[in-house]
Amino acid sequence: MTEREIAAAIITKTNEKGYGNIVLRQCLGRHKSLSRVQRAFITELVNGTFRNLIRIDYIIGRFSSVKVNKMKPLILNVLRISVYQLLFMDKVPPSAAINEACELVKKKGFKNLVGFVNGVLRNIARNINKIPYPSAEKDPVGYLSVMYSYPQDIIKYWLDTYSFDEVLELCKENLKTPRVTAAVNTLKISDEELIFRLREEGFSAAKAKVGKGMITLSKTSDMTESDAFKNGYFHIMDQSSFMCVNILAPEPDERILDVCAAPGGKSFLAAYIMENRGEVVSRDIYPHKIKLIESGAKRLGIDIIKAENFSGEVFKQEDLGAFDRVLVDAPCSGLGLLKRKPDIKYNKTIDDIRQLALLQRRILEISQKYVKSGGVLVYSTCTLSHLENEENVRWFIDSFDYEVCDISSYVPQNINCSTLKDGYINITPFMWGGDGFFVAKFRKR
Repeated sequence: MTEREIAAAIITKTNEKGYGNIVLRQCLGRHKSLSRVQRAFITELVNGTFRNLIRIDYIIGRFSSVKVNKMKPLILNVLRISVYQLLFMDKVPPSAAINEACELVKKKGFKNLVGFVNGVLRNIARNINKIPYPSAEKDPVGYLSVMYSYPQDIIKYWLDTYSFDEVLELCKENLKTPRVTAAVNTLKISDEELIFRLREEGFSAAKAKVGKGMITLSKTSDMTESDAFKNGYFHIMDQSSFMCVNILAPEPDERILDVCAAPGGKSFLAAYIMENRGEVVSRDIYPHKIKLIESGAKRLGIDIIKAENFSGEVFKQEDLGAFDRVLVDAPCSGLGLLKRKPDIKYNKTIDDIRQLALLQRRILEISQKYVKSGGVLVYSTCTLSHLENEENVRWFIDSFDYEVCDISSYVPQNINCSTLKDGYINITPFMWGGDGFFVAKFRKR
């Protein structure tokens, strides 16, 4: 299969089953003969197409006599990856993108549609710089929706919380390729030594913006094959997740509960900070994810993690008041992860968000019972959603005997955020180039 054929197949399967990052990873895993360059090309085609899907479909719709929703899935997805190349991949000549699309359509048995595909793409290529888009002044929702590929409901939802300029900056940032960052296993190695070792192995590594204990990486396609990874010197983790554990501030010899722990990154970092002393109970509802946590802890040389297959919606009586600190990184709409998982934005509705906010409250109501008197609960999500974030903070304070904690000392001084003394922070993707995240900290009275 050619790179474009694989990319079209991944997009088609994702539209059928969801979870584009999982489908991409599985598909690349099956095609082991692909070179690093081929894998990078396929990844860009898939993720780039998903990041810009509404804009791409808008363009196809203006030049096609057949409506987008009436096209055969394969034909539509071949057109989509081709338009992405025409719009954003300067290194791909338009003739190559168009010819490869026609060959792929022919190969898949649609010879009668080769002329249609050829005509649509050539017409788009000729007019690529003359396409009329909605006006930012007259139709701000339509403009943001089409130009940055978000459903209009999500744009309207964000505009309830943020200004137009803030939403615009957020949309632009989410079109960028995400940075790869890692938490340094300080039980085994220092930041400086890990950077040196990774550079010796041919990777690009540097200190991260959020401070000590995190590094940024590039040239990472074979990272899990590196000696540094196999020796357990780091685990992949976003800077915003790192900040979440810093705000939790676990200490050696404490008992920590990570309620929704998979794949385990926050539990691992907590164990580093605790100097591998005490206990971290890491729970998740999926047995296969418990195995991931256990294997990760073993690779990293952590022996204080106890992984349990248990639901955050079920109360465990014997754990009443048993933990110094509880982390609730709750299931959420994931609107902070759109750099990494661009297909998420097409699968979330406002009703989904309301239902998730209620689920988060159920988990919080149970989890707060596990905290000792004077202990700490941290609530976090990987989304930018006032119903799931600020509204849940207000509900929690009104419902339970907790007070907010000033988190100013845990956040880099160059970050300008007015809510730190109120106990929470909205981490936008443009704050330090990481995921969008929300963290709130409470102390039990």
